[in-house]
Amino acid sequence: MKPSQLRIDEKTGRYLPMIYPEEIPFWEGLKARKLLLQRCNACSKVWFPIGPMCPKCLSMEFTWVPMSGRGVVHNFVVYHKAWMPYLQQKVPYAVVQVELEEGPRMTTNMMDTPLEDIKIGMQVEALYEDVTDEITLLQFRAAKT
Repeated sequence: MKPSQLRIDEKTGRYLPMIYPEEIPFWEGLKARKLLLQRCNACSKVWFPIGPMCPKCLSMEFTWVPMSGRGVVHNFVVYHKAWMPYLQQKVPYAVVQVELEEGPRMTTNMMDTPLEDIKIGMQVEALYEDVTDEITLLQFRAAKT
């Protein structure tokens, strides 16, 4: 994978993430259906968003480690307006902030879950959505019990 500044997928009109060199392990992990985040070698803190140093102890020594992909909904909002043309066929849709078992919070979408079932504190699991041949996004769905 290479860094990418491509903003919109020409096939779908969907906005794409900008991929910076330091983020490549994260995006390659998603493509392989693995959630990889940085863990500090000095204090063991796991963090997101991706950055050059530990936000707790400022160490620049870290390792990319696999996460469980499980967490809980910390908060969410349901949008009834399409903020971009791609979303016109998706409204209403939920944007959720998930607190991973390992601690970091990630903001993304819920899939395969009826909007009325989404609740703060609900158990969720990672779901990987292939957006293009290169880009896979992390989404979440209600955890299967």
